[in-house]
Amino acid sequence: MRQSSLVVVANRLPIDDSTAPDGACEWRRRPGGLVSALHSPLRQTPATWVGWAGGTGPAPALPDVDGVRMRPVPLTAEDLRDHYEGFVNATLWPLYHDAVEQPEHHRRWWEAYQRVNQRFAAAVAEVAEPGAVVWVQDYHLQLVPGLLRALRPDLRIGFFLHVAFPPPELFMQLPRRAELLRGMLGADLVGFQRAQAAHNFAQLADRVLGLPATDRRIAVDGRIVRVGSFPVSIDTAEMAALADRPDVADRAKRLRRDLGSPERVILSVDRMDYTKGIEQRLKAYSELIADGHIKVQDTVLVQVAVPSRERVGQYQILRERVEREVGRINGEFGRVGEPAIHYLTQPFGRAELAALYRIADVMAVTPLRDGMNLVAKEYVAARVDDTGALLLSEFAGAAAELAQAYLVNPHDLEGLKQGLLAALRAQPEQVRGRMRAMRTHLRQHDIHAWARSYLAALDQDSALLSRLGTTR
Repeated sequence: MRQSSLVVVANRLPIDDSTAPDGACEWRRRPGGLVSALHSPLRQTPATWVGWAGGTGPAPALPDVDGVRMRPVPLTAEDLRDHYEGFVNATLWPLYHDAVEQPEHHRRWWEAYQRVNQRFAAAVAEVAEPGAVVWVQDYHLQLVPGLLRALRPDLRIGFFLHVAFPPPELFMQLPRRAELLRGMLGADLVGFQRAQAAHNFAQLADRVLGLPATDRRIAVDGRIVRVGSFPVSIDTAEMAALADRPDVADRAKRLRRDLGSPERVILSVDRMDYTKGIEQRLKAYSELIADGHIKVQDTVLVQVAVPSRERVGQYQILRERVEREVGRINGEFGRVGEPAIHYLTQPFGRAELAALYRIADVMAVTPLRDGMNLVAKEYVAARVDDTGALLLSEFAGAAAELAQAYLVNPHDLEGLKQGLLAALRAQPEQVRGRMRAMRTHLRQHDIHAWARSYLAALDQDSALLSRLGTTR
């Protein structure tokens, strides 16, 4: 079996669940998320991606995709239920997002989490060549760095958490808090989206494990684990080029006509998740209509809410609540052929998404908590004419970088309404000035800069770093 000098480890493989008749696979691209973040860098250097291919049973045989070798890890139906739907999404996810929903704790979920992490670590140990760089991604696999270090101490191991990391007061609720911390500390470098998350982690290493720790370094088992913040980004140039394509511009014009050629379009693109603030956003919008600040005849809201984790009960309940609220608002304020909210639940391709970004006079990204939120960055990159206003939650990681957005507290309904009105009523020159500043920042801090920054901190392999920097 071929071995690899760069191995990315993530819960999912970045491919479609099905293959074409000729056996070809394609990258699965979704609004925001891990795959969008890593797609471009990995096309520039030989690599292996270790992850779950979807479905249950034996791992399928998969071809290389864009030069990246796919190494599937099998999961059983029990693994899917107890690891993914249980510990990952009903224990860790809510806890890491300020306990917006109450986390659940079950011993069998923890046993499944250990089992799956061990399987991933064994797969990596098999494909990684001596001295390879291994980049473990996200909260699904927090035990993998420690397990992998025990199996392959020759490897250079990095761990990056894409979601928010909670303050000690929340993390301390976890019955297996020490084991999770030790798992992450198996890495040589632990990366977070924001400096506050790195600070939280260092505090926990001290409090729970009694380790000498600062926000940059933690001493464990006779070695130093480095800690830092590395805000993830997007392929800014790729999104700008896509949005500037003539067919995308034409599609944007058709979309606006299909919406009734309104004066203003508000757009939100989310996974259906209770952390995204969808219900609060809908309530703010409906109250602005009821108060007469917004008229359905000239302003429409397009809410894209792609279904997510549909087997998890909390998400089923959320979808029912959101759809009931959309129905209420349209029933109360809409007219025949003129709904107040255009509600869409299907996923969109990249070109269609870019066209939606182009028609949005205001992009409303108002999660209750988000590690970063790449949709906000994609919108900014797509505004090639420097128009458009970004309404952004203070609690999205992107707010630390996109300071020229209209920042709001999504928990404050009145503040959310005022922020939306400010974005809708802003003068064109004010909008352009804000957008230009954000676009300049993204050009300088794109996905390539993120990958180079993290890998440079993890490893001084100049050949690897030069390959990552060649395509801009």
